[in-house]
Amino acid sequence: MSTKTDKAKAAGANPMDTVKLVLAVLLLAGGIVGFYLLEEKPLWMRLLEILVVAGIAVFLSLQTEPGRRIQGFFSASYMEVRKVVWPSRQETLQTTLVIFVVVLITSLFLWGVDSILFVLVRLFTGQGG
Repeated sequence: MSTKTDKAKAAGANPMDTVKLVLAVLLLAGGIVGFYLLEEKPLWMRLLEILVVAGIAVFLSLQTEPGRRIQGFFSASYMEVRKVVWPSRQETLQTTLVIFVVVLITSLFLWGVDSILFVLVRLFTGQGG
């Protein structure tokens, strides 16, 4: 019995986290149901309602251990994106031009091969005029 409890504590399982996550899911489900039940209301009001409910659900889920881990992941990802050395405008345009030329040459080659095969198939099947 104590082994299961130790494993649960080691995994970070907190009963309140589970309650918060279930409540967040129920809030989202209620928001979606409310969106469709309030169809006589203007669309902007229904969208605002679902956005507010989704915001509350996200806030609630970020108060749990899995939510904090996800928030840490996004924070670390943002820091990594800031470290990226982005290409200059000139490098981007040159790379785009090279890709365009390669795609054009490849498409012309494939069009030529397709045309040759089309003529050969017409000759072998006797459909050529």
